[in-house]
Amino acid sequence: MPIMVKDFTWQQTEKEIYISVPVKGAKACQSNVLCTEDYIKVNFPPFLFELFPLLPIDVDKSSAKIGNGVILFTLHKQEPSIWDTLSNANMDKDAMQKVREKAIARVQEKAKEDAEARAIRKRENEKYSLEVMMKIDEEERKRIETIKEEERWKASEELERFKEQRTEEEQRKIQKEQQRREEEKRKNAINKSKNANNQKPHLQASEKPASEKILPPTRKCCSIQIQFTPRVFPTAVRESRLAEEEEWLQKQAAARRAIITESLEIQDLKEEEKNPEWLKDKANKLFAVGDYLAAVDALNLGIRINDKIPGLYLNRSACHLKLRNLHKTIDDASKALELLTPPVPDNAAARLKAYVRRGTAFCELELYVQGLEDYEAALKIDPANPTLKSDAQKIRCVIQGSISD
Repeated sequence: MPIMVKDFTWQQTEKEIYISVPVKGAKACQSNVLCTEDYIKVNFPPFLFELFPLLPIDVDKSSAKIGNGVILFTLHKQEPSIWDTLSNANMDKDAMQKVREKAIARVQEKAKEDAEARAIRKRENEKYSLEVMMKIDEEERKRIETIKEEERWKASEELERFKEQRTEEEQRKIQKEQQRREEEKRKNAINKSKNANNQKPHLQASEKPASEKILPPTRKCCSIQIQFTPRVFPTAVRESRLAEEEEWLQKQAAARRAIITESLEIQDLKEEEKNPEWLKDKANKLFAVGDYLAAVDALNLGIRINDKIPGLYLNRSACHLKLRNLHKTIDDASKALELLTPPVPDNAAARLKAYVRRGTAFCELELYVQGLEDYEAALKIDPANPTLKSDAQKIRCVIQGSISD
C-alpha cells in the first residue's frame, strides 16, 4: 500500500498557490508528477500525494520543481481569488475516481496529441530537408550544365579556329602548287624551244622531254572502324564516380547470388518440406517441447516459401516472445494483423492472439499505453474473457501509478 503524504504546506495569493510536498529521496528522473485542472498527483513509491483543488487551475502556467527531497508546486489560478481551503472536501470516493480517470484520459490524449505533433514536425522537417536537397541538387545540376555549355562553346570555338587555320594553310599550299606548276610549265616551254632549235631532223615531235615529272595517282577514300570499351554507366569520364559505381555493381552481384542460393536451397528440400502447412505443424511440435529456436527456423523457411500466410507470422511471434525478442514479436504480430484483413468472425481468434502477444511485448518494453490499446482491442473481440479484463486492469493501475512497476 502506498504511503499518503499529509504533512505538506501551502500558501496563496490572489493569482497563485505555492505547495511544498516533502517526499524523501525524490529525484526529477524518478518522480511521476501528474497535473490537470482539477487533479494533482505525485507518485514516488512508496509515497503518494493527491490533491483535488477547490477551483480549476491553469496547467500551462503552472510548474513543479523537484530537488532535495521536496516537490515545489507553483499553481496559477484560472480566476483570481482567495480560497478558503486548498482542496474540495465534499468529494466522495466515486467522484474522486471519476476525476482521476478523467485526468489520466486527458494526459493520455495530450501525450497522443504531442506524439502526433512530433510526427508532423518530423515529416515537415524531412520535407523541408528534401526540398533543400532538391534545390541544392538543382543548383548543382545547373552549374554543371553551365560548365558543360562553356566547354562546348570553347570546343566549338577552337574547332572553328582550327578549320579557319587549316583552310588558310590549304589555300597557301594550293597557291604554292599552282605557282610551282606554272614555273615548271614555263621552264618546260623554254627547254622545248631550246631543244627544238638543237634537235636533229629525224627527232620525232611526239617524244616527251626527260625532265617532265610523273605524279603518283590520288589515294582512294576509306573509313576506319573504332570499337570503344562498353560501360555499364554511360557517363563521361570527367563526371563518373568509379568507386560508387563499382560498389553498386558488387552489391547487385551479391544480391543476385543470394537469390540464386536461396532458390537452390528450396529446390534441395523434400516435397513435404516445401509445404508451409507442414512446416507450421512441425514448428508447433517443436514449440510444445520447448525448442523455440528450431521452431523459428521452420517458420522462417515457411515464410520464405509463402509470405502471405498470417498463421506463420502469428506462431513466430509466440516463439520470439518466449525467446524475449520483443521487437521481433511486435513486428510479426503487426504483420499477422495486416494479413488478417478484413476482420471477420472466422479470423477473430487469430486477431485476439496477435493483439495479446503484441500488447504483452509492449508492456515488457514498458510501453504501457500501447500495450493497453492492444489489450482493449482484444477485449472488443472477446469482452467476457476474465483473464484479459484482469490484465488490462493491471496495466491501467501501472499507468495510473497506484502500484509500482
